[in-house]
Amino acid sequence: MQLRDEAARAGDQPYGAVVVKDGRIVGEAPSRVVTARDPTAHAEMEAIRDAARKLGTRHLSGCDLYGSSPACRMCEAAAYWAGIARLFHGAEAAGGRPPQL
Repeated sequence: MQLRDEAARAGDQPYGAVVVKDGRIVGEAPSRVVTARDPTAHAEMEAIRDAARKLGTRHLSGCDLYGSSPACRMCEAAAYWAGIARLFHGAEAAGGRPPQL
């Protein structure tokens, strides 16, 4: 829960997310809604942006998105448009173990 805790320590909402491709984290972020004063800076959105930058593409097919809580409709839509294959949250991720977000 490192990213979630990082967000809370920074004074933001306690959420974190990672994008995984082929078992490797390719994007990660805490929530930055409060600190960036950006209502779209949800952890999932920021992780998708980070993955797109790192991979050099907006097409994230073959990637999975893991969040510390269920994705909102905005984040679900962004994942869809990015081509993300699956979304996981909380204890549902990693075979019943919470991901280290």
